[in-house]
Amino acid sequence: MDFQVVVLAGGTSKNLAPLVSKEVPKALLPVGNRPVVSYVLDLLEQSNLKDIIVVVGGADAAVKVGGWISSAYVDRLRVEVVAVPEDKGTAGALRAISRYLTASDILVVSGDLVCDVPPGAVAAAHRRHDAVVTAMLCSTPISGSTESVSSSGKDKAKKPARRNIIGLDVTKQFLLHIAAGTEVNKDMRVQKSILRAAGQMEIRTDLMDAHLYAFKRSVLQEVLDKDLDQKEKFRSLKQDVLPYLVRTQLRSDVLANVTLQAEENGNGMLPSHKNQVMLSQLLANASTPSFHELFALGPNGFARTARKTHKCCVYIASNDKYCARLNSIQAYSDINRDVIGEASHLSGYTFSPQHNSIHPSAEIGSKTTVGPYCIIGEGSQMGDKCSVKRSVIGRHCRIGSNVKIVNSVVLNHITISDGCSIQSSVICSNVQLQERAILKDCQVGAGYVVTAGSEIKGESLAKK
Repeated sequence: MDFQVVVLAGGTSKNLAPLVSKEVPKALLPVGNRPVVSYVLDLLEQSNLKDIIVVVGGADAAVKVGGWISSAYVDRLRVEVVAVPEDKGTAGALRAISRYLTASDILVVSGDLVCDVPPGAVAAAHRRHDAVVTAMLCSTPISGSTESVSSSGKDKAKKPARRNIIGLDVTKQFLLHIAAGTEVNKDMRVQKSILRAAGQMEIRTDLMDAHLYAFKRSVLQEVLDKDLDQKEKFRSLKQDVLPYLVRTQLRSDVLANVTLQAEENGNGMLPSHKNQVMLSQLLANASTPSFHELFALGPNGFARTARKTHKCCVYIASNDKYCARLNSIQAYSDINRDVIGEASHLSGYTFSPQHNSIHPSAEIGSKTTVGPYCIIGEGSQMGDKCSVKRSVIGRHCRIGSNVKIVNSVVLNHITISDGCSIQSSVICSNVQLQERAILKDCQVGAGYVVTAGSEIKGESLAKK
């Protein structure tokens, strides 16, 4: 298909602290006891997209991610891991690796995407429409847009509701308007020229930009080199590049081939006897011309001066597909819950008739119950009279007796002493919970020690 694939894997994302750190870069953060980047790599492999550039923020993080990928995907994928500075943004990351981009089309995927939508379907739609960009959209998760969720219980003060505002044409194939994270109660501005050309626009607030894009390489590189407000380059694909391409689709300055003939004639005019574009010719060659093609012809059905346009397309995943991004702590908890529940087909585990997965090497004490929608990892040990409900427990954990774990994620090499209670929390690797500690709605960073008898609610705990 001649697509080059770029996975933007991030680095040590601050909005995921204390879960992500120098020791555990975002790409290696476990989801369902496997690194989150593995979900995207498996998805690409299933679409036979095996030549991949993985972009990681920070040299140290790139070494860790590259080492894990090399061992996990040996003889399966051809992956080149490239380090970029962490503060570049998604557009800046692509700009930094532009010398690696050589194919005619580029598929850009976020490394925190967990979904079962085949990327090949997005690539096929992109080629079918000869678009400059095709963005994958999917239903917003039930818990709401994950990009605005707070990372700690302290920050849950009510803020104005924010949604992605997306405008589609009547065929739901072309993107007419996009504004990410817009306050719902604010006025929305739409370009009249686009609305007039398209005729109608459907406004959607129930769709999420999945951060999976197909780009025409030449256009992407040209846009990445543009100045934003004469001050700086574009930083974000979602906030800058995609909206720019949508805004300028009827006054395109990014497709050199549409001006080539006019430039050769010296006056910007197309010679009418040879190259005049007629409506009848267009209709003969396309059963359903897009509004871009009709606009290019002008109001009379032909154009002596080329109107330059480009197409911004969408691929909307069907409602039966799973799609979520790990871009907040709330999203991290939600996705872990989903991959042991409704999206368990993505986990890679075989579940028992009780719908749980207990590794054969795990040891479960007397009168301990492991309920449905749970995973117990390799080598973990649980004492007597424990209860685990809707939770993920990682590898080589040591859990005492009379411990309750509910709706939580417990990562690797964690020690939980007798009588502890953990509810709706995330516990990072190498944490110690001393006797009778109680946690609710907490995030505990790697290596932290929770002292005996502590009762903590809604806190983010990390080593100083």
